[in-house]
Amino acid sequence: MAAENIDDVVDGLAGIVREAGRAGDRVGYFAALYRQVTVEVRTAIHGGLFDDGARMDRFDTHFGNRYFEAYDAWRRDRSGPRCWRKAFGLLDDADTVIVQHLILGVNAHINLDLAIAAARTSPGEAIHALRRDFLLINDILARVALAVQDSVGALSPLLSLLDQVGARTDERILDFSVRRSREEAWYNAVLLAGQNEQEREATIERLDIRAAVLARLVARPGGLVRPALQLIRSTESDDVPAVITHLDNAVE
Repeated sequence: MAAENIDDVVDGLAGIVREAGRAGDRVGYFAALYRQVTVEVRTAIHGGLFDDGARMDRFDTHFGNRYFEAYDAWRRDRSGPRCWRKAFGLLDDADTVIVQHLILGVNAHINLDLAIAAARTSPGEAIHALRRDFLLINDILARVALAVQDSVGALSPLLSLLDQVGARTDERILDFSVRRSREEAWYNAVLLAGQNEQEREATIERLDIRAAVLARLVARPGGLVRPALQLIRSTESDDVPAVITHLDNAVE
């Protein structure tokens, strides 16, 4: 699928959520989170929050299409960016907890896709005028992600164990930091915006490799986190459609 505007992105994500709910597919976990982010961004555009609403519509469309391209590639032949393959590859893993699925998606979308979408929206020197709106859209992404993570508590009664082993504090979940990744995404967006095609390809390859490494750390953490995750998983709901519905209503 390919979106032409932010309304198409919302509709595309809603379609994935609906189909995942019917099929009991965990891909609906992150899609539900992302749909709510996009709805919030669209509301902010209509409310005049951004300096350039039309530009942010294009930005969000590029951003959404990165996810759709990765999703379609995985469904087609298990291809696509490394970090997305790591995320999608665990959808059938019964030992992966809900919050891990969410963070694996957030990792790929922030650490790879966000900078690429920004550079495509505002190439060259135009990237600098995007900074304020970029930071605003990042804030929306982080706020919704945290709201959804908090809602997971109703589905994961022992999620607080991650706090006790130091793996979940504020915006830090396991080995993934939303705040640090948002800051790095802007740096990489400026870098990509000023590069030629060959340089961009090399930078995107580097970003994908790094995001895939982070995905492995989130998927298979060491130390006390692993047994804590096993306990959390033993008490989580196994009703995938119900979990998707719960997550899809976490913000609204």
